[in-house]
Amino acid sequence: MKEYKDQAMEVLRDWKGDSYTFGEDVLEVCGSYAKNWGGKALLVVTGLGHSWIEDPLERVKTALKANGVFFETAKGARPNAPREDVYRISLQFARSRSEMIIALGGGSTIDAAKAAATLNTYSPSEVMETLESYIGEADSIEPYFGMGMVTKLKEKTGRSVVPVIAVQTAASSAAHLTKYSNITNPVTGQKKLIVDDAIVPPASVFDYKVTLDSPISLTLDGGLDGIAHSWEVFMSTIGPSYEKVKKIAELSIRLIVGGLQRVKKDSKDIEGRIALGLGTDLGGYSIMLGGTSGPHLGSFSLIDILSHGRACALLNPYYTVLFAPVIQDQLKIVGAIFRESGYIEKEIERLSGRDLGVAVAKGMMSFAKDLNFPTTLREAGATQEHLQRMLEAAKNPQLKMKLQNMPTPMDAEKGDLDRLMKPVLEAAFSGDLSLIP
Repeated sequence: MKEYKDQAMEVLRDWKGDSYTFGEDVLEVCGSYAKNWGGKALLVVTGLGHSWIEDPLERVKTALKANGVFFETAKGARPNAPREDVYRISLQFARSRSEMIIALGGGSTIDAAKAAATLNTYSPSEVMETLESYIGEADSIEPYFGMGMVTKLKEKTGRSVVPVIAVQTAASSAAHLTKYSNITNPVTGQKKLIVDDAIVPPASVFDYKVTLDSPISLTLDGGLDGIAHSWEVFMSTIGPSYEKVKKIAELSIRLIVGGLQRVKKDSKDIEGRIALGLGTDLGGYSIMLGGTSGPHLGSFSLIDILSHGRACALLNPYYTVLFAPVIQDQLKIVGAIFRESGYIEKEIERLSGRDLGVAVAKGMMSFAKDLNFPTTLREAGATQEHLQRMLEAAKNPQLKMKLQNMPTPMDAEKGDLDRLMKPVLEAAFSGDLSLIP
């Protein structure tokens, strides 16, 4: 595994340069990053008041004080970053008159911080004029969902988003490195997505040793989210960027599968934790080069029954079978990883077409079962209402990019959802792969 970790570190350094510090015992670097953006910060902290965050929090506070950065502390976001938490953090930032947000937490807290920073950068009148939003939405997060909305405002006003220094505590979404912010409406149970280069944190830190105290359930969820990032992008990549994405995705999936196997046996296995950190970081690189698709889209409608990582892991095998005819090379690569890890018995080299897709899908399911994760929506507690919710969400123009990102893009207006997506979801509900076209 050392060879793969060394390769991953090289890839990450080439990508992020001095703007990202990762590894062991690097948490204090956040202080030197912060002083570059001013002298006052709102420190937004996940799990504030819980024992597991106390040591990292004290180290961050000490580092900020040592670098002359004054701060106020605020509670981070709940899982899935509910929009109410975004508004609360936004209000606390405005009241504090800070110059930056330092987000100490996992993906939900960092996503909420990105959204709150955006809300504090542009006025409702600017949103109305530039994004043509009506007055009832202009001071909310709603107009920013979709692709490139923040950049439109940045270009129109000449102002960059309030800087967010992201201090990651979980090997999962790689929110500290990416252009994504997932925000949930808890009333409808629907998650939506901001996709914009303008919200990438200008500085980030990930001390992988912090994850040693992460609950095993959170660790498993995060690892599977990382696999979903790399696999969904890899499936849909063609053209000049293919070889680059292939290298990143293969490294990412290999490190995460191996890391999860180690951490499942011993949650304090530091080598396994580092492998997961590197692997999920590479998953973040993957989604900066391409986009996720069907499994992520479906997961946005399952937040009431499944964590994000579990939802993606459950849906990915079924979409893998659907796209099998056009992803043969990708299937052989990821299939080899799952075979080497003990989840596929058949010789991948001898298979092709749909048979290859089914073999890899079953390998993914075996991996999920090994982690005690559900492999069907029925097993996870889903109902027909969830299937309908997923189909309806796929029609939302703000989530259209997920359909376009598929290896074979879907068009809701041409009936592709009923013809292709619906049978995939029915297969995911029952576990019957033969239902997939």
